Amino acid sequence: MSQTTTQTPAVHNSALAGDDEQVVVFAVANEHYAVNIARVHEIIRLQQITVIPGAPACVEGVINLRGKVIPVLDLRKRFRLHAEEHTRSSRIVVVEVGGQTIGLIVDGVSEVLRIQMDSIEPPSPLVTGIDSRYLRGIAKLDGRLIVLLDLDQVLTDAEQQQLEAAEL
Repeated sequence: MSQTTTQTPAVHNSALAGDDEQVVVFAVANEHYAVNIARVHEIIRLQQITVIPGAPACVEGVINLRGKVIPVLDLRKRFRLHAEEHTRSSRIVVVEVGGQTIGLIVDGVSEVLRIQMDSIEPPSPLVTGIDSRYLRGIAKLDGRLIVLLDLDQVLTDAEQQQLEAAEL
């Protein structure tokens, strides 16, 4: 597939002003997730990924993005979900994590929107555990739930060290 930057989806203003957060919403296994737009560098079509031996299990490999080597994580693997074939809607969301640029494979990007802070609740202790440390909160918006991710927690310290050791 060619490396093409996609247009940013339309912004929906669900809040006129005040305490709100602008996020990029994407799908993984028919669920809605979001990250703060300030952390998103770009959204690109899925492309050839080079596998790197010794990388963490959730890391698919690396891509060459305009001369820069970027590690790419599969969020389905990170979330321990059933793996499926990528589709024409699959995208790589290029984000900043801990001072490093990485790509996140998602099933599709749907929109950019503003979420009012008072519509965000912390994840319930019943659904959070060591494997869900990357959940920052859950937003209730127009009858749907959007899981907000804490990008700084997507990789464990050990996984970050593995990436550095693999010279990614």
